[in-house]
Amino acid sequence: MDIRFIKNLIGVFIVFPMFFSSTFGQNTKPVDTIQLKPIQVAPHTYFVQGFAEMGSSTNQNFISNAGFVVTPTGVVVVDALGSPILAQKLIAEIKKITNQKVVAVIVSHYHADHIYGLQEFKRIGAKIYAQGEGRNYLSSETAKQRLIVSQRDFAPWVNANTKLITADVWIDQKLKLSIGGVDFFISRVGPAHAPEDLMVYVPSEKVLFAGDLVFRGRIPFVGNADSKGWLKGLDEIEKFNPNIVIPGHGNYSVKPSEDIAFTRNYLKYLRESMSTAAINMDPFDAAYKQANWSEYEGMPLFKAANRMNAYNVYLSIQAE
Repeated sequence: MDIRFIKNLIGVFIVFPMFFSSTFGQNTKPVDTIQLKPIQVAPHTYFVQGFAEMGSSTNQNFISNAGFVVTPTGVVVVDALGSPILAQKLIAEIKKITNQKVVAVIVSHYHADHIYGLQEFKRIGAKIYAQGEGRNYLSSETAKQRLIVSQRDFAPWVNANTKLITADVWIDQKLKLSIGGVDFFISRVGPAHAPEDLMVYVPSEKVLFAGDLVFRGRIPFVGNADSKGWLKGLDEIEKFNPNIVIPGHGNYSVKPSEDIAFTRNYLKYLRESMSTAAINMDPFDAAYKQANWSEYEGMPLFKAANRMNAYNVYLSIQAE
């Protein structure tokens, strides 16, 4: 069977197991207890940190980060969070900090937990920027099916009114976006974590938004990633020498090289532990059991993600 077909099936039905278990009964409406608390990490830069857990109705799919930079003529947001209600809350928090309007949203990549809030930013007039490969995702059956399942499992926060939103500006490799005298250097990285990964560097703040190229405090989600490209992407992040890195998941980093090393070492170990079995076409189960996961097994989402991460890397090595 074609390996790409297998990986696409995995992308829809396996790598997001939380989409296939409904937390609440049909007649139970979850209580809204989720609050967003922007953290200031630089003079004009803030971010909100998602939970280190699987998406659910209870957490409104607040499992990823978003950030924003306040400029003299408008606010630039990076990522839109995992449901429209979260985006509404983020917009409300931004209004508490500045009177400036949100003028731009940069999508680090088109994964559900980063994009389901886009429609709320579109509604208030923000221009959306994303990497061109995102068009392939938006037109895919994977995206359509994932939204259908999310509308069920994250209801009422993701529902029939939640839409997949296209970008206004599709970026090829690089774009320098200047707003209010503040420069945003947007670069494609990858294919890496996703085919359309972007990182955003703000030199005046010495802050880099890494998207899901960097994870902190939890097991990374590998999915259908290009692990070789991802490792190269981590090297690209370090070349900017930022003071602060805001990851897609986990707390912000004031020691980027040390924290990037966690994601790098995890990816390297996945490749090292799966490589021989993948190349020799040996059974995956045996290779997984032989690997030493002790460094990671106590971390959040290890049980939910690690085995599938290893299996996806096993498959991808066979396809290289």
